Amino acid sequence: MSESASFSHVDMERWLSEKRITEIECLVPDLTGVARGKILPREKFTAERAMRLPEAVLGVTVTGESPEGYEGYDNVFGFTDKDMVLIPDPSTVCLVPWAVDPTAQVIMDCYFHNGAPVDFAPRNVLRRVTNLYKEMGWTPIVAPELEFYLLARNTDPNQPLVPPIGRSGRAETSRQLYSIDAVNEFDPLFEDIYDYCDAMGLELDTLIHEFGAGQMEINFLHDEPMLLADKVFFFKRTLREAALRHNMYATFMAKPMTNEPGSAMHIHQSVIDTKSRLNIFSNADGSESPLFLHYIAGLQKYLPAAMALLAPYVNSYRRVVRHGAAPINIEWGYDNRTVGIRVPISEPEARRVENRVVGADANPYLAMAVTLACGYLGIVEKLQPSAVTTGSAYDSTYQLPRSLSEALRALEAATPLHEVLGKNFIDVYVAVKETEHEEFMRVISPWEREHLLMHV
Repeated sequence: MSESASFSHVDMERWLSEKRITEIECLVPDLTGVARGKILPREKFTAERAMRLPEAVLGVTVTGESPEGYEGYDNVFGFTDKDMVLIPDPSTVCLVPWAVDPTAQVIMDCYFHNGAPVDFAPRNVLRRVTNLYKEMGWTPIVAPELEFYLLARNTDPNQPLVPPIGRSGRAETSRQLYSIDAVNEFDPLFEDIYDYCDAMGLELDTLIHEFGAGQMEINFLHDEPMLLADKVFFFKRTLREAALRHNMYATFMAKPMTNEPGSAMHIHQSVIDTKSRLNIFSNADGSESPLFLHYIAGLQKYLPAAMALLAPYVNSYRRVVRHGAAPINIEWGYDNRTVGIRVPISEPEARRVENRVVGADANPYLAMAVTLACGYLGIVEKLQPSAVTTGSAYDSTYQLPRSLSEALRALEAATPLHEVLGKNFIDVYVAVKETEHEEFMRVISPWEREHLLMHV
């Protein structure tokens, strides 16, 4: 990946020739974060040649179903399943390091035939929000911390998942928080991951072992939201591929194992003045600025309504339970990991807010867009936060939705979020998630068979 937005289509063509690329994977992140698109031979790919995909590709469930017949959804797509135009973003081109032949991958931006951005494409949703900051003379900065599980191969979805076998020949049976030896159990895998990421220019920061058995966390260096969302998108794909090559699975599912904690994507966020490069969350004397408190208050007011984007699946809400190493409310506090909104201890120039509500299963583009939208609305509305929480927020009341259906109703009612994110996008997203929820409700779980079959 190029660090510079000035990396042009001409530069990309030169790069492809220098690397002797023979094949190109043209990727479009859909609402779930799945990579859709086409694979082309090098001679068929040029920056000037616009590719096409049906608009409906962006609006399918994680199982590939379309929510036909939903009010609003048909108004967006119509009944003709029109094509959208795909243009490569040259700053995203990078190698596919696990491919046998020299292969590149590039993320495509989506446009209507009249040249307007497709307003329900995840990258365009994020771009819409960051442009609001740009209009204020500001640049948002983010740094995601992404948790995931390594798992033994399991081809039967009816069987529970378990940790994989490490170099010792044994699987983890206890929690190994921050254990170096537990990470070293999977050295061959992580060596491949770092090699792949270096080849792709992803610039990973630190790797740690988290609470759960086989649970890890990777941290990314801070930068502008689109660059980091692209890196998370690429990293998820890379990690899953590397794990398969080592005979295990890697998953960003929010809650893959019953007795283990869930996986999050904590997002650190700050805002700098674009001209001065100073952090707007700090006053000249180093104290907290009013904008900082407004931002926190915006997160407090709008995160419950944003939950359907931050916890996008029925499984996501299994993570949001009391004393489950995940926040259950939108309390805020200094260096307090039990709250939903944490303020890490830092120097004034690095003052930031950490959103701890986001699940690892969230689409990174949409998660970053909506958390920045919440903070933006707090600033615009000049909101004031609640009193700071100094004790454990796990003992406080639930303030976040407890299910996907509840979260969708909250999102539908949050008109200010519709205005910031785009009404068309909200219509498509809600329709897709309603369809997924209906699919899930047709499935009978093992718990129901075990406890209801003979007792009710």
